[in-house]
Amino acid sequence: MMQTKKIQEQIAFTVFRLLGFLVLGVLLWILGFIVYNGISVISWEFIFSAPTDGMTGGGIFPAIVGTFYLIIGSTLFAFPLGIMSAIYTVEYTKNNWLTKCIRIMTNNLASIPSIVFGLFGMTLFVNTLGFGDSIIAGSLTLGLLILPVVIRTTEEALKAVPKTYRLGSTALGANKIQTIKRVVLPTAFPNIITGLILSIGRVSGETAPILFTVAAYFLPKLPHSIFDQVMALPYHLYVLATSGTDIEAARPIAYGTALVLIFIVLLMNSLAVIIKKRFEKNK
Repeated sequence: MMQTKKIQEQIAFTVFRLLGFLVLGVLLWILGFIVYNGISVISWEFIFSAPTDGMTGGGIFPAIVGTFYLIIGSTLFAFPLGIMSAIYTVEYTKNNWLTKCIRIMTNNLASIPSIVFGLFGMTLFVNTLGFGDSIIAGSLTLGLLILPVVIRTTEEALKAVPKTYRLGSTALGANKIQTIKRVVLPTAFPNIITGLILSIGRVSGETAPILFTVAAYFLPKLPHSIFDQVMALPYHLYVLATSGTDIEAARPIAYGTALVLIFIVLLMNSLAVIIKKRFEKNK
């Protein structure tokens, strides 16, 4: 009997190991394919110059800057709001029907297609509030898109903080806000950063929301205010791959753009991981 269980365990571990290597292999194959096709166009001119000749020449610097603006703008909106919402549902509300309803609606919001957020952002921010196609409209739309992710990951991070921490802080005379500020949040923050990492990855690659709210087809200049349009790498890549004036000539640039976008995502995620590690050391 014991021998049979060991055999079953070895079979299960072997299957899981093979599946893990399969996933890793697919990831490496995709990355290798993009690197192989895009590395030839990567240069200082490609990264730091504006596009020319109907985007078949020049570089992608305005799109890189626009992508950073949208990442920073959306996280500045969604991260504080998501953390405060999670604090309210975990620390201040009881586990009643209202809390359950809020969590169900948050989960439903996370499953809505991104193009619906784009249409909503165009209706509310672009038309109703009069922001027009602008950085602020795109950032707010993307912020709404990632808000459920931030809320859910923050809730799980707060729940993981032992209740004894809260009781010990209260026993020492701290009130509710002081306990949350000085005990709960510092302890949970390394796990809260996980939501930021997931959010950066999603914001960086979204095309549908910015298509209706901020992205410009060809804008070889940098924005001067939050009410300006910008180019963005996901939309730039979409245009190059589907609607370019010369698709064959733009194909290497499209792969190069995809490679730069992947590098930016890895860079932002690496910075978030470094911040997470620093908070873990200071706990």
